[in-house]
Amino acid sequence: MADTPVSFLLGVVPVLLLLAALHLLDAYRLVSRWRVLRVIAAGGLAALLCLWLSRHLWWLARESSLSTYWLLPLVEEVAKSLVILLLFRLHRIGFLVDAAILGFAVGAGFAIVENLYYAAVLEPLPAAVWLVRGFGTALMHGGVSAIFSLLTQLLTERNRRGLHYCLPGLALAVGLHWLFNRFYLSPLIHTLLVVSVLPALLLLVFQRSALAMQRWLRQGLDGDMELLQLIRSGEFGNSRLGGFLSDLIERFDAIAVVDMLCYLRLYTELSLRAKGVLMMREQGFDVPGGAGLEGHLRELAYLERSIGPVGMLALRPLLARDRRDRWQIRLVSELGKGKNPG
Repeated sequence: MADTPVSFLLGVVPVLLLLAALHLLDAYRLVSRWRVLRVIAAGGLAALLCLWLSRHLWWLARESSLSTYWLLPLVEEVAKSLVILLLFRLHRIGFLVDAAILGFAVGAGFAIVENLYYAAVLEPLPAAVWLVRGFGTALMHGGVSAIFSLLTQLLTERNRRGLHYCLPGLALAVGLHWLFNRFYLSPLIHTLLVVSVLPALLLLVFQRSALAMQRWLRQGLDGDMELLQLIRSGEFGNSRLGGFLSDLIERFDAIAVVDMLCYLRLYTELSLRAKGVLMMREQGFDVPGGAGLEGHLRELAYLERSIGPVGMLALRPLLARDRRDRWQIRLVSELGKGKNPG
């Protein structure tokens, strides 16, 4: 074990403090504390998997003359990226802020378990080593995972799909991890670079995401209100949205059109509800439970089945269902179930 408990704490506390700071900067409360804890645990499981694989990888590196400087960073970043991709798949990430927080949480969990393992199996290490592992290696793990998550969010937020959109972020994460491990400069200088650059980079991301969130809320509210007014009035006029609605009426039978209009009305109302929740959070208000939301969500699912895939395809221009829109429906779903959304 480490010389003292305080020495070992140097290896885990810095990454947890930065993660806590990121969570506090989340004015919209996009990510709940419980989700952060679950993602930390998932990152820890990824570390356990890599530690188990490392025994085989050391043998592979010797047999094939592969440098473990390349092999181990690749395996570790792939393991962490799989956790992050699962979060994308489950619509738990919709913006740069939650991408940064959850990506960093995966890396934090990975670093904590890795440091626990080294504390258990290695000879006692001096405080200086744990200082480098805490402010350097642990923050590096969190930082490169956050960078992977951020870059993947940027490349896929406009409803782009495909694993190839994840490759640039993975390549950058592996490259940064490899550069850190090479120690071209002294370990202390590497640590100082991480401590000085990473918080500033994440703060810049938060500022940019706050502006993007405000723009999305403003544009989304305007579009949702316009669509809702058109549906309720039945007078579609010559607007772009009105033209889409008129085309639907001409192309589909009356029963299908009724289902489509009901779906659009309900979906838009739920979308407005989600945006209202985010605006309340920004002002510091607690969000009450979503009375009646479960019934609305069941009705939405029923209407989607009734409309069918062809009809839903026709509605796509009106719904603009990118990841942010799916994220906000998940937010409403969690409110309806009485959960703490985020």
